[in-house]
Amino acid sequence: MAADKQRPRNPGRTGKAVGTGWQRFAERQRLRMASVEALPQMAFLGIASGLLAGLVIILFRWTIESAQVQLLPGAAVGAFETLPPALRLLFCTVGGLLVGIIFHTAPPIARQVGVVHVIERLNFHQGHLPLRNALLQFIGAALCIVTGHSVGREGPSIHLGAATASLVGQRLALPNNSIRTLVGCGVAAAIAAGFNTPLAGVIFAMEVVLMEYTIIGFAPIILAAVSATALTRLVYGDDNLLLVPAVDWNSVTELPYVLATGLLVGALAAAFIHLLMWTSRQLPDLPVWSRMTLAGIFIGILAAPVPEVMGIGYDTMNAAMLGELGLAFLAVMVVAKLLATAVGIGFGLPGGLIAPTLVMGAGAGGLAGLTALLLFGRAFDQGFYAMLGMAAMMAATLQAPLAALIALLELTANPNILMPGMIAVIAAMLVSRGVFRKPSVYQLLMRARGLDYRNDPVAQTLRRIGVASVMDRNIVRMNRTVSRDSAAAMLRKEPHWVLIRDEHSVLALLPAADLALYLEGTTTEESDVDLMAIPARRQDLLQTTILASLQDALEALERTGKEALFVTGAGTPGPEKVYGVLTRADVEKAYRS
Repeated sequence: MAADKQRPRNPGRTGKAVGTGWQRFAERQRLRMASVEALPQMAFLGIASGLLAGLVIILFRWTIESAQVQLLPGAAVGAFETLPPALRLLFCTVGGLLVGIIFHTAPPIARQVGVVHVIERLNFHQGHLPLRNALLQFIGAALCIVTGHSVGREGPSIHLGAATASLVGQRLALPNNSIRTLVGCGVAAAIAAGFNTPLAGVIFAMEVVLMEYTIIGFAPIILAAVSATALTRLVYGDDNLLLVPAVDWNSVTELPYVLATGLLVGALAAAFIHLLMWTSRQLPDLPVWSRMTLAGIFIGILAAPVPEVMGIGYDTMNAAMLGELGLAFLAVMVVAKLLATAVGIGFGLPGGLIAPTLVMGAGAGGLAGLTALLLFGRAFDQGFYAMLGMAAMMAATLQAPLAALIALLELTANPNILMPGMIAVIAAMLVSRGVFRKPSVYQLLMRARGLDYRNDPVAQTLRRIGVASVMDRNIVRMNRTVSRDSAAAMLRKEPHWVLIRDEHSVLALLPAADLALYLEGTTTEESDVDLMAIPARRQDLLQTTILASLQDALEALERTGKEALFVTGAGTPGPEKVYGVLTRADVEKAYRS
């Protein structure tokens, strides 16, 4: 929230909001939604944003799959294994070049895409996501996936879902605290629609992106996830993307080996994060198009002998869970996938990293299960360990244990897997974060952009509350020079504050009590009073709008050194109506209450 330097022509005008009946209704709703109690309105918007985000995700998926059906032999989605090695190299190289040219011609600010972009806009720009970045994300990620780069669909889907919901909020001119919740709705809808896992979508949105759990946030985000999942199931049916075998695990004697699997996957996650950050720092002076082309060449070279590194990798995950992959192949595939993904995303390809991490986790888990079977001769289930590996890798890479466990539960529909899943997930996180000191990959990528975001409890609280729900509306407006009789008449309304104005601007905020004391304590015969000259505790003012959150307000006050804000409407740069005032004390009181 930045203060608008333009001042209203008539800053002191009071009365009801102007405009049509619809405009007055919309303005009342905006005022209500500044409060943390605006649950019915947010619930309705959660459903609407979930449906819209679901439509965008379906369009994104349809674009990718229809293009692959046209380009790949046998009209099979993701069947890059059917291509000869030379064509795999050509696909990746040409894809990297095309995406690189598109991004090179775009303005630098529009090139920021993906989950990190969503988190950045959420925490530094009040959740306002630009349309052009989302369009570039759609085109770039679709091209990357269609041409077989080692990136996922879920990261771009998160950006697209969040941008869709954010644009709805921006179009309706909602308060910033409401737009933040809508961004969470879009994120949850994207994950829910992508994996057919609505609850995992909710937890992911709150654990990874919003980084907070709130009652006001749960209801609309849940409704958005359910809406998007229902829409996706209408189009694609109830089947999951992954073919999850039946798992019957009852032996606690396997827990030590489950623990060892989690430790192994945690080390793998740390290696992936380290390599990804290393590659992102390489060749910084090269143009965007050349970096992406080099990434395509590298992935194509790896894909020539190991075609499974290409594309999203759902077929590889399915094969690992069904126990169809051998020991040597699993080892080679995991290493190749790690290298291809780290180089591709590190060099800037606009794809996601969630699906590749799941492929690596499934491969590492399947490798652990098959090794145990060969070493101990017991009935170790390779598919069971592949699923544990997926959850552990996701948790360790994203530092999202609850989202990983919920996804594991929803994908398997088997509560018996939760206990070993907890062991594997926590072990992986302890190794990745505790031993190798690797936080969430998204946090590291944000720091690489120079954004050191700290999500402290004070900021969380202030972001959830709009200024309109805290501002003091008990104000009167007076010209700088006012007659004693007029001032006394206005004070009979028992206001808390006097907003001092001149012909073109708002000058200062005056405590009404100070004006009353002055009038009572002086016996001068002068008929006029200069409100900027009398002894009083006047406060310098800054303009804000009803869209701002308390965090926006506090940041503006600290940045400018002002002492208070006057709150205006959102429709015009110089609004006709002043709704109320907000002081530093009001912000502090709202946090403590």
